[in-house]
Amino acid sequence: MTTEMTMPRRGAGPGGVRLRAAIGAALLLAKLKPGRLRKVLALVSTGARPASYDQTLETYERVVATSRKCAGWYGCLPRSIAISLVCRMSGTFPEWHAGVRNAPPFQPHAWVSAGGRTVGEQNVTDFRPLMKVGPGAD
Repeated sequence: MTTEMTMPRRGAGPGGVRLRAAIGAALLLAKLKPGRLRKVLALVSTGARPASYDQTLETYERVVATSRKCAGWYGCLPRSIAISLVCRMSGTFPEWHAGVRNAPPFQPHAWVSAGGRTVGEQNVTDFRPLMKVGPGAD
């Protein structure tokens, strides 16, 4: 038996062009060195209100539906940056994290959280955050 499945239209939903622009910027920012990336995100987050969990989850779903590169496991860095940038366009900013797995093998990972909960990730307790940028960072 097969199950019918409909994929969302690329760029679907409100802000399609702005969403794709944020994803494009995130793909470029993901190539920066970690310290510089943290500084850029801290600058972007200046003056932002904390993003709510629901808003951040909706943004996560829109980013994943729009970009295949951000949807995969190896797309965690550009995905987390894109979510942060899209949220910032509405005046808010989630907490952005980058870290590594606690135990071998070495594995870097990036994610966002809002309202004290991780957004769109199953289990980040296995990861130790090395960098964090929150709303209104200086």
